Amino acid sequence: MITQEEILMTERKRLGFFGLPWTFTKYSITPKKLIIESGFFTSSENEILMYRITDVSYTRTLFQKMFGLGTLTIYSHDKTNPSLIIKNIKNSRDFKEKLSEIVEKDRQRMRMRQTELLESDSIDYDDNF
Repeated sequence: MITQEEILMTERKRLGFFGLPWTFTKYSITPKKLIIESGFFTSSENEILMYRITDVSYTRTLFQKMFGLGTLTIYSHDKTNPSLIIKNIKNSRDFKEKLSEIVEKDRQRMRMRQTELLESDSIDYDDNF
């Protein structure tokens, strides 16, 4: 269970209508994970380990600019979320910058480089036994 002290930044998915947070999807950044929580009647939680994130892109449509929203696309080596699209969040540029900063720190902590990630994903562990 993640404690409130571990969460560095949180944003909610918002409806395009005036950017109001009338959805039940929340994105949280911790020092080691990006956590996606969704649902009202049935809740689900998914996470992407920071060191597995390979790229983050940021886009804003005219409509999003009018309401202070943005979209992030996160590419990773995560099996369940190889590309995660986070639409219509406030503070999207700040969220992207914080995410990129934490990804880099976690890679340094684990002493990983991009090429190590690519090489490790191509290994078929079943063949080694």
